[in-house]
This record gives sequence, structure tokens and C-alpha cells, in this order.
Amino acid sequence: MKPAPFDYVRAETLEEVLAVLATEGGDARIMAGGQSLVAMLNTRLAKPKVLIDIMRLKELDRIETRAGSVTVGAGVRQAALLTWPSLAEKLNLVALALPWTGHVQTRSRGTICGSIAHADPSAEMPLALLALGGEVHLRTARKRRKVAASEFFTGMMSTARADDELIEAVCFPSGNATRCAFREVARRHGDFAIVACAAVADQNGVRFAVGGVADTAVARDWPRLDGSALDDALNAFAHELDARDDVHATARYRRDLVRLIGRDLVREVLQ
Repeated sequence: MKPAPFDYVRAETLEEVLAVLATEGGDARIMAGGQSLVAMLNTRLAKPKVLIDIMRLKELDRIETRAGSVTVGAGVRQAALLTWPSLAEKLNLVALALPWTGHVQTRSRGTICGSIAHADPSAEMPLALLALGGEVHLRTARKRRKVAASEFFTGMMSTARADDELIEAVCFPSGNATRCAFREVARRHGDFAIVACAAVADQNGVRFAVGGVADTAVARDWPRLDGSALDDALNAFAHELDARDDVHATARYRRDLVRLIGRDLVREVLQ
């Protein structure tokens, strides 16, 4: 199939992007890397009237570090963040998860914020943002707002972004976690995750997050658990995720993976 007809706007300024979004609303779509969007256009799962290309806006192609956080602009490609010299030091969990995001070819074009906007429940970047307690920076022609990752992802490929809002950046907390761990099970490396898990420990306990099972990534905060207490918490969490059978795996297999991987990751970060 071929895309339905649409107008193409090669944005030269951020103000131009926001003006088109204000005018067209839900009939407009932002294109950054286009690794997910172009496929949806070709199959007509997405049929925008206007496509706004933002990849020539230098002000969106930035990685900024501040006390306790790293802000990644909407124009930053996944490959650029992966090769950022401070990634392992500042965002260890992202450094662990990002190599599992697609393949070299898709990472060279795809963007971090594009993955967040797409909100695939099996994607690694939404899982990492949720596990770290990050936030999404949204902007319209009139105002800005910040939305916590726990509130931003509202369902399968569904978010709290309004039709006239641009995801200007995402912000990952850094330095507050003592240890991080990530593990994913997929048919092949780079495929969509059957189950992906992340654990982040700090002085208060551990946050355990799971992707690929429910309609969104889901996280739980626990105190320092071990032994039967950890097994009970993981078992209850696995059943709360409402796993379903599909062509890739059964619900039972996914629940088993959550329990097995979760036990290893939580113990690893709490050592």
C-alpha cells in the first residue's frame, strides 16, 4: 500500500511547527526519525492531512545535563544518545536498554522522543523513562507543561499529549539510583520485546518495571525485599499485569518471565 495524500511541511523554525499544530490539531503528525510513522503511513494506519518534519531544527537536537537530570530534545537520534560519552555515567539504565532498541539502521534515524511519542508497550525507551521516574516536556504555541511518565502513557500507543502539543523533550533523572539492571526476551535481538524488565534501586528500596505484557509499561515500588517476600510480590505483580496470549507467547509464559527475570534483577540491584 501507499500513504493517503497529505501535505508536507519542512519546518524551518519551532514557531512554525507550533503554528501548524495549533491550526491543524489532530490532522497533523510530527515526523522526526519516521521509523514507526512511515510504516504506519504506508499501511494507512495513520492518515494525517499534514506531516510536519522537525529534523532540521537545531534547537531540538540537544542533550543537556543539569543537577540530577538529563534532558533529551525531540531531534536527538537514538544512535546519538547511544554514543554520547556520558551516557553510562549519567543514565546507566538507558545505556543498558538502548542497544536493544531496534537495529543499527533504525537507531541511526529513530529518535528518543519519537519512541516515547509512539508509546509501544514493548518499546525500551518508554520502559526506561517510567522506571527512572522521568517526565515528558510538552509545548504549544501558548504554553508549556511537564507530564510524569507514569501519567503520560495512557494505553497501547496512546498518550496524554494533546493534539496541538509537541513533545519538545524528555527528561531522565540521573544520579539518584544506586544500581540499575535491564533484561529483555525477544525472538531475535532487536525484535519487539516479549517481556522487558528494568530494576532501579535507591536508598528507599527498588522500582521494578515491566514492558511487553500490559497495554503500557507498568512499574511497582517496593522496599528492600528478598526470599519469599520478593517471590510473593513478583507473583502478585505478574498476575496484575493482565497478560494475554498472542502469536509470540502465552500469557503464562509472560508471567513466568516476569517472575524469573524480576527475581534476578531485584537481587542484582539490591546487592
